Amino acid sequence: MRIVGGQYKGRRILTCEGPGYRPATMKVRESVFSMLAARGVDFGRARVIDMFAGSGSLALECLSRGAPMAWFVEKSPKAAALIRRNLADLKVDKGHFRVVCKDLFSVLSKGPERPFDLVFIDPPYGHDLLVPALEKALENGWIAPGGLVLAEVERSVTAPEDGPVGAMELLTDREYGQTRILLWRN
Repeated sequence: MRIVGGQYKGRRILTCEGPGYRPATMKVRESVFSMLAARGVDFGRARVIDMFAGSGSLALECLSRGAPMAWFVEKSPKAAALIRRNLADLKVDKGHFRVVCKDLFSVLSKGPERPFDLVFIDPPYGHDLLVPALEKALENGWIAPGGLVLAEVERSVTAPEDGPVGAMELLTDREYGQTRILLWRN
């Protein structure tokens, strides 16, 4: 897989293999970053968190575009090590990222030092983790007011219409094959 934009454009990154891992395809990442740019995301100022990070391709794309800080939250030590290797291979300055190898819900149980402007959430398919993760993130202040939340989920998942997640403004709901992309503004 390659980075599609920014200073690392064209550089290869390693991806996770095995059950539950499905790195965002180049087509989906191009569409995602086009959507974000169209909504005025200033990557040079955006604090980014990649929940259920896997290989971290979405947050790596943000770092490539100049994001000053990106967190990668990934429970699997193997996947977290892969993220660290990709960051080292790209020579990303250690002051611009944090790799957190913990269960996402334990991380979200406390508030962050500062909320994030851009939240990526790509939960494992078939586990119904989207709404619980977003509710916990909203409840504990992980998403900045006006911040964007982009979820990559299986096509059968629909955008919640009630509760804390339903209170966010749904900006986009698109299908790409077996994948649904949902984009909200907090």
